[in-house]
Amino acid sequence: MDVDTTIPRTRVHHESQKYESEFKTGRRQYTQQFNTLYYKRLFTLRPFILKHAQAKWETKDIRITPKVLNVEGPEPTFIIGTIFMDSQAKPSTLMQVEKTHWISDPTPPASYRDGTETVYLEDESGRIRLVGAAIDKAVLASGVVAAVMGSETASGDFDVVDICFAGMAAQSERTSSEDVFVALVSGLNASVETPITLEMQVLAEYLCGAVGGAKDQQTSSKIVQTVIAGNIMKVPVPPIGHTEDARANDRVPVQQLVASVDAYLADIAACMPLTLLPGHGDPASASLPQQPLHPSMFAQCRQFTGFQSLTNPAYFEINGTLVLGTSGQNIDDLCRYSDETPCQLAAQSLQWRHIAPTAPDTLWCYPFTEHDPFIVRTTPHVYFAGNQREFDVGVAVGTEGQETRIIMVPEFSVSRSIVLLNLRTLECSTVHIDACV
Repeated sequence: MDVDTTIPRTRVHHESQKYESEFKTGRRQYTQQFNTLYYKRLFTLRPFILKHAQAKWETKDIRITPKVLNVEGPEPTFIIGTIFMDSQAKPSTLMQVEKTHWISDPTPPASYRDGTETVYLEDESGRIRLVGAAIDKAVLASGVVAAVMGSETASGDFDVVDICFAGMAAQSERTSSEDVFVALVSGLNASVETPITLEMQVLAEYLCGAVGGAKDQQTSSKIVQTVIAGNIMKVPVPPIGHTEDARANDRVPVQQLVASVDAYLADIAACMPLTLLPGHGDPASASLPQQPLHPSMFAQCRQFTGFQSLTNPAYFEINGTLVLGTSGQNIDDLCRYSDETPCQLAAQSLQWRHIAPTAPDTLWCYPFTEHDPFIVRTTPHVYFAGNQREFDVGVAVGTEGQETRIIMVPEFSVSRSIVLLNLRTLECSTVHIDACV
């Protein structure tokens, strides 16, 4: 495709302020228990849920019962605790270890719902089973902290009439006023067999303004930052017993893959700021929050001041717009609990004020003891998840005027598409990369 050289190639640059991330863990130790993480989550969110519940149910003169095991009799009340969903379809790590030995996380089922699921609400005193039409209709997942209003049944269960969550956190004012774009990419999946595909090369040329007509180049000249959200490369898993087999332990192909990806990304970083988040297939820690990809992998990229490797999830600010991004594992796991779309579940997680409630139950995470970093303390202006099956966009709206643009970024290796986010309007569009001549 011919390039229109009459279009000025002066690219608009904007700084991306890197937030001091709560998701960095430093040296990891796994001697601590996970129950502390649940307690921290409950104690942190309980005051917000109590405030919302009292405002919602005050006209009905419904009062709180402090502990779930203190519920007695048919008198209406509400209790606050953590949702736990039990199902035969949920994976059991101990059973999997008994059946086989694996060195990477096992493939999870497509859904944790099979008609056998039971919902409980638990706090530091114990747990109580939740029943009723309100529970059957609610969008829930294990780990969500909620208030439920209802009464005890004769069998000792809690018949739920209504549910209340923490709601969206406070949101800062957005200052973006220019029609500039952020390119959201995910799932390049560069492999040992084909490190750089033709579509990947065309993508880099598009981002740098080297292909397309006048309109394409005008648009690409306004891209102020590219974010690649996970699964940048697809590193093969070493076979079991590879440490005893020198031939199977040959990592030269992987080293060549990393070098090829570094050179490829450096071409983009030379044109604009480039931000990387690790994903499920990348050479990074398996449990959330994934730590930044090691800087030694990006000898060429590191020469550019606009290059940064962040955690997954990660907060960052671009031109006055606060962005929260993940590589999609948290959304994928939520989809196993519900029939809602990924975009709807992402929006709902902001209402829960927690982006990864299923961790550590069915989503691997680090056992934090001082705080739960997945709690949303400041509502972002944009929340995206990478490596999704298809592009989707929505808006999460809070009770105090908060608005968050929700974006599902498709997997590039499958869709051949990227998302352009307008920082002034927060409107999104997709660009399809066609490598056919």
